[in-house]
Amino acid sequence: MNIRTYKPRRWRVTRGQAAALATDDALLLPMHGQLLDLQALFDNRPVVMEIGFGGGAATAQMAAAYPAIGILAVDVHTAGIGDLLARIRSRQLTNVRVVKGDALLLAHTMLAAGALAGIRLYFPDPWPKTRHHKRRLVTAANSALLAAHTQPNGFWHIATDWAPYTAQILNVLSASPQWAGGVIARPEDRPFTRFENNALRAGRAITDLYYIRTG
Repeated sequence: MNIRTYKPRRWRVTRGQAAALATDDALLLPMHGQLLDLQALFDNRPVVMEIGFGGGAATAQMAAAYPAIGILAVDVHTAGIGDLLARIRSRQLTNVRVVKGDALLLAHTMLAAGALAGIRLYFPDPWPKTRHHKRRLVTAANSALLAAHTQPNGFWHIATDWAPYTAQILNVLSASPQWAGGVIARPEDRPFTRFENNALRAGRAITDLYYIRTG
């Protein structure tokens, strides 16, 4: 749990983002290291954890499209968290909660076994340099950790624009006894993200991968 899987980004926090962060309505959950009662937080909805959501536009869109699914949105970047909180409130969404912190640490300390119905990981940091590959989120150890907190038949949906990372994901998860799946066609209901649009403009292909928790 000591290897950071994300890059710190020092984005300026706007007045609107600061106001959204300061509003006390229990949408922003503390990273307190105690087990979350997801059934109480999400009114018995199945819960999907979204790891890294950028500015939160896609998160809010999916939450509005599927109100019967709870979204536990986890990110480390303050500005994007402020944006997502503002989006949740403006659209009056009741099925999203946000945590500022490392999603792997949250899973390790704050989620019960089998608590999640699914995981979304869209455009994680690719860590392109060879010496940094150990920082990629999809590793054997991390996939086992996330599997432990995902219910049987739960899903893990990953999207990336980095071909070498796709190869690593396929190698890691094909060797895992806890996940079964592979490359899929891009789902029509997955919103385009800012990172995805940037990748497409740069000429990089997008790969979606979908895995089911076995056992």
